[in-house]
Amino acid sequence: MHRRRRTAFLLTAAIAAAPLLTACGNDAHPGAAAVVGGERITVSQLENRVDEVRAAQRKAVPDEAQYQQAIARTGGLTRDTLHSMVLDRVLERAARDAGVTVSDREVQRTRAEFEEQAGGAKALEAAWLQQYGVPPQRLDDNLRLQVTAQKLAQKLGTDTSRPEFWKALSDASKELDVDLNPRYGEWDAEKSSRVDAKTPWVKDVTAVDGPPLGL
Repeated sequence: MHRRRRTAFLLTAAIAAAPLLTACGNDAHPGAAAVVGGERITVSQLENRVDEVRAAQRKAVPDEAQYQQAIARTGGLTRDTLHSMVLDRVLERAARDAGVTVSDREVQRTRAEFEEQAGGAKALEAAWLQQYGVPPQRLDDNLRLQVTAQKLAQKLGTDTSRPEFWKALSDASKELDVDLNPRYGEWDAEKSSRVDAKTPWVKDVTAVDGPPLGL
């Protein structure tokens, strides 16, 4: 596997599983899972994205026992998904600030390369779902972000593993003034990453996404 593919997994969900939280008392972010650059990511939007992954997992793993195992392995899916949705916007801002754009042709060329390495379109879709929680209908969007990250790093004269790249994302996070609903943690602008927040009005319910998401 060449360097480009190794670094291309940057924006996929790779955070350790964490408990699903439910708010008690007043909610400072009514209806919003996060606010990024003044724009809301609603709880409904987040739940829909999680449902997409669960539906794809169910289709890929029809056996009930194996499906339950897949759910258990991705117990932090809600938080991981929100992290990805926020980081996507942070990367887009950093790329825009640097004058980086990505064409549809570049995305399709990247997809063709990955499909060849994976052994076909279905194999690539299965790999992205299993390893990174990206359902088939979101694959092109995710690959666009991977290409964007690569081009941004090149524009900065570095690569996606270097501090210079993450400094650009940190600056974009600060510009966007990312604000998470406390039930999902906090956003660390320096690291451009979600972290768990310790809040006295939030209680731990379960380690697996539960009925509120219709799973």
